Amino acid sequence: MATEAIILAGGLGTRLRAALPDLPKAMAPIAGRPFLAYLLEFLGTSGISQVVLAVGYRHQAIRGFFGSHYAGLDLAYSIEEEPLGTGGAVQQALARIEGEFAFVLNGDTFLRIDYKRFGAVLQPEPGPQVAVALRQVPDAGRYGAAIVRDGRIEGFRVRGIAGPGIINAGSYLVSRDIFGRYPMPARFSWEADFLEARVSELQPVAFQCEAPFIDIGVPEDLAQAQNLIPEWVNTAV
Repeated sequence: MATEAIILAGGLGTRLRAALPDLPKAMAPIAGRPFLAYLLEFLGTSGISQVVLAVGYRHQAIRGFFGSHYAGLDLAYSIEEEPLGTGGAVQQALARIEGEFAFVLNGDTFLRIDYKRFGAVLQPEPGPQVAVALRQVPDAGRYGAAIVRDGRIEGFRVRGIAGPGIINAGSYLVSRDIFGRYPMPARFSWEADFLEARVSELQPVAFQCEAPFIDIGVPEDLAQAQNLIPEWVNTAV
């Protein structure tokens, strides 16, 4: 199983600006503590031992709070000197990964997934180089939906179409060497420019789950997270 993770923690939190002045989105307060603290604590109980934090905007606030060790995890920092997009941030952070595979997590979503099960779905070459955690939701309009066939993702439905669907829940398992096979520029979007644009080549493995999920990227969900996330972290998977 993979024991390393990358967390994309460079987001500005534009839609949360009123509630989150001058802080990275991953530092959004949840019941008086940073969102990222809960995410790291959950990873620390899930078999993860090392985390690379892909940071940019106000990264000093994150490093100053968490340092190099937190919740039993060894922390490293992959700092964007200029904006790289989520894909560029993953590409840069993968250089800090030592194992064959690593988890990649969005720094503004919490998915209470069984990472030990998720980490077993990919095998070394030959085979797929990326797996995506998916979750059924009542309304996929905000996220778009994955189209799944025979355990693989074969496409994505565009955002804005209301109704139930299986969404990308923001957690991935990725080969450390994935960009050697699929070279990309320094700056790009992980989802739009890589995962969705190359889905037919990548043939991502679909890891469907029913784990509790929340995206704190809008004020309404940030408000709901105040009670939900502390409860999820303190309950065994």
